[in-house]
Amino acid sequence: MKRPLTTLVLLASTTPLAAQWLTLSTPGVPRTADGEPDLTGPAPRAADGHPDLSGLWRPSRVRSDLNDPGNLQTWVRTLIDEREPRFFADNPRFRCLPSGPDNLTTRSNSYGLRRVVQHPTMIAMLYNDGTYRQIFMDGRELEPDPLPIWMGYSVGRWDGDTLVVESNGYNDKTWLGRGISHTERLRITERYQRSDFGTIQIDVTYEDPGALEAPLHAAIEMRFMADEEMLETVCAEAYGGERGNWTTETTEIEEEVAEVAPEILARYVGTYRGMYLENLVTVEVTLDDGELFMERNNGARARLIPQSETAFVSGGLGFIFTAEGDGMATEVSEVHVSGAWTFRRAL
Repeated sequence: MKRPLTTLVLLASTTPLAAQWLTLSTPGVPRTADGEPDLTGPAPRAADGHPDLSGLWRPSRVRSDLNDPGNLQTWVRTLIDEREPRFFADNPRFRCLPSGPDNLTTRSNSYGLRRVVQHPTMIAMLYNDGTYRQIFMDGRELEPDPLPIWMGYSVGRWDGDTLVVESNGYNDKTWLGRGISHTERLRITERYQRSDFGTIQIDVTYEDPGALEAPLHAAIEMRFMADEEMLETVCAEAYGGERGNWTTETTEIEEEVAEVAPEILARYVGTYRGMYLENLVTVEVTLDDGELFMERNNGARARLIPQSETAFVSGGLGFIFTAEGDGMATEVSEVHVSGAWTFRRAL
């Protein structure tokens, strides 16, 4: 049985402020002879001798086990299954609400940027949607019974050249990632290492005995955004007074799926690469027992659910394969609300 391609219609979008200072060079950045940023040099240090993490950053690579269903309690997996057919439309960000811990791994063009401001007793992280984090470096400890808030409470300390940040006090309205709920017992530990001028490596551990079977981990690489500015992305009231300016119309995924012959599915097996926003994406497609599976950037293995001979869905995204005649597929298009992003066959 065929089923209609699930659609997500974005009726409104965030509104970035017009660029104002994008022609200015970021001061204090080492440069080559032709004036281009040279981000391979040593990490700068603050007056107290610790690495200076200040600057404008964006995650360039994220590896995690957040989406491994074996790590999630049953009630969390059930919520993900309910949210996926609706393209995760109840994401707090889509409703103009703070993203909380989801900001850690977000690397989209609109929301990936964050500015770090470092002081001996406080480190602040500023996001372009107007939210912020305060990391207290004055020796205080986390409250044992904090009032739950959207962005949580954070304290930090230096372990040699590594910044260790511990956080708790999150309310249960935010997500850890795509559709992954948590409880107010969530605790997060981050370890920051600035390996050179242009790179910060972050190791993240998530612990939540109310939602997770075991601690989860993420490895994040952030790149210094030289000669760029962080412009406002405002999520505002719009459209007849409705709260929020993200509105979706979805067609629920039907239980029936298309029947596709194994010889056709075999044409899609391979490795595809391309750019999504500023990020290189590698998609590995495999065939196992008559079903297609994919791994995106070495992430969790996910089933590609057929809707027609060429169209599939997985994780709230659409995937459309293109082939020449009866040969192997030459490309796959990953369909987002922002459009179709084409990844070409590499192997």
